Amino acid sequence: MQNNHSHHEDSLHGSKGFFQKYEAYLGEFVYGGIDGCVTTFAVVAGAVGAGLDSAIIIVLGFANLLADGFAMSVGAYLSSKSEKDNYEKHKQVEYWEVDNLPEVETEEIRDIYRAKGFEGELLEQVVDVITSDKDRWVDVMMKEELQMMEETKSPFYMGLVTYISFLLIGLIPLMTYVWDYINPIEGNLFLIASILTAIGFIIVGFLKTYVTETSLWKGILETLALGAIAALVSYFVGDLLEHIVMNSG
Repeated sequence: MQNNHSHHEDSLHGSKGFFQKYEAYLGEFVYGGIDGCVTTFAVVAGAVGAGLDSAIIIVLGFANLLADGFAMSVGAYLSSKSEKDNYEKHKQVEYWEVDNLPEVETEEIRDIYRAKGFEGELLEQVVDVITSDKDRWVDVMMKEELQMMEETKSPFYMGLVTYISFLLIGLIPLMTYVWDYINPIEGNLFLIASILTAIGFIIVGFLKTYVTETSLWKGILETLALGAIAALVSYFVGDLLEHIVMNSG
């Protein structure tokens, strides 16, 4: 009985660890999803405003979805990787200084903690504890002197999660037109697509509140407003260009 209970606890801890690991990438999922939904819906709205048919909307939408999503994921990967590389470069410099200029680095630790209010014997104890371990010493210098924190998330997974969320959420505005192309739908396609997209924005806005730690309604309404503005601008630009082209022809 005790073994079963222990096994159950291990399973719970394992599940918790799994979700905690991937919860770190929720921000990438949210912002990738927002960008995917906004840009794809803007393409759809612009194409509808220009009076293009469903087949062209699908082509334009998927071209944007795949290309823009890939570009955004590569950007997220490269940005995170350069931050990691920059951190490692400065960390190696600090290790070199600790090895070759220990007196100077010790005095810097003393100055840092003196500025925090430590003094006398307590200050010297703090300095001795920190400088007694090289790794701890370098970590303190990175945080306190250079104001640099190590990025623990994988650049590859940051890019991958961004791309997946861009595709998943960005697909929502196109679903109506894809379905209509396979099996014609009766009704206003753009209205149906707008409703589905609004639901997508609500879901992403809900998740966004966990990342930004803002109120539920604020997160949802901000995301909805962003999508609505992008769609309106694209629709009217598409409509304007369609009239310009038709009149010039």
